[in-house]
Amino acid sequence: MACIWDFDKTLIPGYMQKPLFDAYAVDEQNFWEEVGALSNVYRQQKIAVTEDLLYLNHLLTYVKTGPFRGLNNQKLRQLGAELTFFDGLPTFFQTIKDWVEKSEHFSTHAIKLEHYIISGGLAEIIRGSKIAPHVDGIFGCEFIEEPMLPGFLHQEILPIDSTYGEISQIARVVDNTMKTRFLFEINKGVNKHANLDVNAFMRPEDRRIPIENMIYIADGPTDVPMFSILKGRGGKTFAVHHPDNRQEFVQNDALLESGRVDCYGPADYRPGSLTYRWLTMHVEKIAERIVRSRETLLQSRVKKPPAFDDENSIAHLKQIDLFMA
Repeated sequence: MACIWDFDKTLIPGYMQKPLFDAYAVDEQNFWEEVGALSNVYRQQKIAVTEDLLYLNHLLTYVKTGPFRGLNNQKLRQLGAELTFFDGLPTFFQTIKDWVEKSEHFSTHAIKLEHYIISGGLAEIIRGSKIAPHVDGIFGCEFIEEPMLPGFLHQEILPIDSTYGEISQIARVVDNTMKTRFLFEINKGVNKHANLDVNAFMRPEDRRIPIENMIYIADGPTDVPMFSILKGRGGKTFAVHHPDNRQEFVQNDALLESGRVDCYGPADYRPGSLTYRWLTMHVEKIAERIVRSRETLLQSRVKKPPAFDDENSIAHLKQIDLFMA
């Protein structure tokens, strides 16, 4: 089974880049206002841009021009340690995993729960956060520090010292389309077996984690494509909102009314909260369904031995014994 998580405003109250702005004394609001204006600026220059690349490229411009001078992957990971999570995290991640694996009923069938984060944020910041040790996979945007130069195929490639490098190119961007790709990588097991291709045909019964065994947890309208795929293929979807934010609450309710999510609740993962109870209940339901399915399949494949428990059968056996004698 798998719980698949968004990150910003799902696991943390705000955006993961905040420690970065604080560390370099950069005005966070001004940065995002600039990012918001970039699309129109480039459109006026007759340049078509991919919206999800804008903030990553602008961040690299800040590195190149000075405000983020010296920013590298190691620094991003260090900044991840400063993130503050919603109540109940990361304890909830490990608690629910342990509960599934230590249940004798489920462990008999080797049922396990995995956690994955798929985010349009920065993977290195997530890797440096306190939730990373409890996660089975992290999919986010990534940077290259030292790109290969022309002619590198004919030269010795020297090791890179990430202590002094700077991020200079985008290695991977995660937008809504890429989120769905990573969903199917988890579904097929591509993330565990590098020799598999996510586009290769694979029968449903051969997929490592069926989508109906997944729960997707995220915060809002930008996650509609993921919500739709999960719901359309038998998975479960849950929207969260900041406990004190009425606007986010209204957005979640709209997602429920439109059929995008199965339920919604506050981003409070402590025992007793609605979110805690709903997620643990549906993890248990999925596990129970797997158990029933496996036991039914086993019974259908096991043939019962012949039984001779009536008088005709016993008489028939006696005749066979006389004949053999």
